[in-house]
Amino acid sequence: MRQPNPADPCHALAFAYISVVMRIITRYILRYLGVGAVTVSMGLACVVWLSQSLRFIELIAKNNLPLSVFVNLIVLLLPNVMVIVLPIAFFVATVFTYTRLGSDREMIVLKAAGASYLQLGTPAFILGMVATLVCFALTLYGVPKSVERFRERQGSLRNDVSAILLQEGMFTEVARGLTVYVRSRSPEGELLGLLIHDERKASHTITLMAERGALVFGENGPRVLMVNGNQQEVKRGEDQLSILYFDSYSLDIGRLHEANPVRFRDARERGLRELLTVSEDAGLSAMDVRRFRIEAHQRLSLPLFNLGFVALALVFLLPAPFNRLGQTRQVIAAVGSMVMIEVAALGIANLATRHLGVVAFLYVLAVLPLGWAFCVLGVAPRVCRGRGEGRR
Repeated sequence: MRQPNPADPCHALAFAYISVVMRIITRYILRYLGVGAVTVSMGLACVVWLSQSLRFIELIAKNNLPLSVFVNLIVLLLPNVMVIVLPIAFFVATVFTYTRLGSDREMIVLKAAGASYLQLGTPAFILGMVATLVCFALTLYGVPKSVERFRERQGSLRNDVSAILLQEGMFTEVARGLTVYVRSRSPEGELLGLLIHDERKASHTITLMAERGALVFGENGPRVLMVNGNQQEVKRGEDQLSILYFDSYSLDIGRLHEANPVRFRDARERGLRELLTVSEDAGLSAMDVRRFRIEAHQRLSLPLFNLGFVALALVFLLPAPFNRLGQTRQVIAAVGSMVMIEVAALGIANLATRHLGVVAFLYVLAVLPLGWAFCVLGVAPRVCRGRGEGRR
């Protein structure tokens, strides 16, 4: 078969026409891939989001915190969720789109028109590259920052006395033997309708009521300042009640929590440079250093799985011949291969905690589908065409 000569005006016009047609086809496929990827990503993200958010619903419900706190916590989980979801979502979108193109006979028409496997797979590779860049931005910057803020926010909620004390219309035991009730809170932060029941001392029980008050923090812990109220005291073993009226009164609540030690920042909170350069000289154990190294290599290799999974789907679906019964076998094979790669990646990450050298196989797993796709979609069709032209 004689190859077209680009110098020939007719052939140049044909090249230009084919180029325009391929751009239209690329945009057509890319639109379906984009819609599918966004839909699947949102669905998977919601599922993972829900499963992750259940672990701190108890914290929100127990302290009666507002819904905005819950929303803030799940938003901070979003970068970590998207890093997990994106490779799978783009794989599913690629499988669905090219399966639909095959079942609607569109793929047959495109192949008959002379479109090569690489040309048909270009939209998926473009989308895979975009997903890879997004994942790199998340793993190298978004995830460490969001995890660090999430841990700080979670810790502050557990130890924030004001978040517990200032709940309106709730009897809250802020410490063992100390119960606080606040009827309402003014826009200026003033506490209205205070009631404090103190049983911390074995000799007597005190109940304090005040019209208004405020919570202040000092070196010895939080104190409640009260105005226009009374103190009711009952000594243990006696039935006599003594009442003291006051214009102002200050109650030392005491330290509800021990002084927080310096919080250990785990691997997910640290930057890539710190993960690669940290050593045992920084007071870390050998196991911690290995975990930091593994986390660094996972951040660098995980985004590559976006392209790898897209290539894996194309390897099984594009060369497959048309079948009226569908491409069920190819889809099952593609999904099975993807699951095997995911399982192998998890196994390598776990094994690397004992033998750090095997972490290099994470990159092999990510790049292997790309090499396979290059051979099947690019090299093999050219070799077959060359042999066919030689026989002619």
